[in-house]
Formats: sequence, structure tokens, C-alpha cells
Amino acid sequence: MAMEQQDPRAVLSARGLRRDFRGFVAVNGVDLDVYPGQIHALIGPNGAGKTTVFNLLTKFLPPSAGRIEFLGQDITAAPPAKVARMGLVRSFQISAIFPHLTVLDNVRVALQRPQGLHVQFWRSLSMLDTLTPRAEQLLQSVGLDDARDQMAGDLSYGRKRVLEIATTLALDPKVLLLDEPMAGMGHEDVGTVSEIIRAIAKDRAVLMVEHNLEVVADLCHWITVLQRGEILAEGDYKTVSQDERVRTAYMGTEHG
Repeated sequence: MAMEQQDPRAVLSARGLRRDFRGFVAVNGVDLDVYPGQIHALIGPNGAGKTTVFNLLTKFLPPSAGRIEFLGQDITAAPPAKVARMGLVRSFQISAIFPHLTVLDNVRVALQRPQGLHVQFWRSLSMLDTLTPRAEQLLQSVGLDDARDQMAGDLSYGRKRVLEIATTLALDPKVLLLDEPMAGMGHEDVGTVSEIIRAIAKDRAVLMVEHNLEVVADLCHWITVLQRGEILAEGDYKTVSQDERVRTAYMGTEHG
């Protein structure tokens, strides 16, 4: 049977995505379309295949079957570094912060990559002054401009996660993949990061795995629900939250 065509309006598409691990099917027949300006959530119970889908899309795992297109190009066999340079970026790819550098210097170091300076390790940080205006702009966009001269290691947990987002944005992604960005955060930090993600998505697509359903309900335009590696349901929050299969498989365990 011929594989369905990708939607040309989508910036990232997958068709028939499958991944086997020694006979165990972790992802089976997943179709996905991610659009510019849209926040798209992947949800599902533990073991549903969400992280495997992320690993397939960012090429950290090769698919056993299926096709992935990004910006109209077939990236199914592309290496992860290539797709990251194209603008398909998963937060952890450069999100490890340097605790003994300032917040500003963390972002300046991250900015070396798109500037082509990342191979010049012998250059001192003072040589990165040309990157300071853009770094300050990124810090302002995520609300960390007041902490520019703080050591990154002294930030609160929530603000460290915000700094990780800022360093990821330094790669100027077309699609940003966030793996549980709110994990371990208090209510106030969740609200802050939600607003940052909303602002980020104005000129790029965001695909996120998230377990906090209140966040998903408030933030995401489209939701794909996975169960046992397959798509159980998809649509806006109202649509999927009223689906009895979803309530039984996932939401019912949290919403009673």
C-alpha cells in the first residue's frame, strides 16, 4: 500500500514511523504533522513510546520503517548533527548548562554554534564579545536579563530550565522539541515557562512531551495521544479529553 503523502504546510512530518527493539515494537505506524506557529503535545502513559518518537524524529534512533520530512526534505537517513543544523533541535542537545560560567556566558557559548565559532576552543571568552548583543536579547526573551551576571549554578531549578531553553534558542530552531519542560517545577515556574513557550511558538513550531495535563489544556493547540507505540487519538484538548479511550488509558487516572 502506498504511503500517504506528507502535508506540504507542515514543517515536520512523519508517515508510518516504526521502531522495533529485538522483536518489541516500541513505535508502530505513527503519522505526525507539526505546523509553524503551533504547540503540539505528545501525551500518553509511561511506555507509550513518546521518547522513542522524539529520538526517531531527531535521528538519535534510526526508524525500522517509515519516512520523516523536515522543511520539505527527506531526513529519514540523515545524521542527527545535520538535522540540528537544519533547525530541528531537541532541548537536551545543547541544554547542559555550565554552572561555573555566568548566565550570559552560557548563552554566548551556545551562540558559537550557529556563528561557526564552535571549533575555536582556544579563543578566550573575551573573544565572544560580538555575540553579547544577541545573547542579551535571548536572555531578555526568556526573562533572565536580570540574572545575566549570576553564576548559572546559583540559579533556582526553574530558572536553570529557562536558561536551557535560552541556550537551545541560540541554534535558532525551526522546530523545537521539548521533553517534559515542566518536570519538577513549582506552580509559579510552570506558569513562567508556559508563557515562554507560548512566545517561542509565535515564529516556530514546538513539539513537546508533557505529563501535566493542565499545562497541555492551556498551552497546546494540538495533542497526539500515544498508547503502546500507536496513536490512540488526536485533536485539540477538548476533543481528546472527551474520548473515552483516552480517559480510560490516561486521563482517567489523573482526572478521576
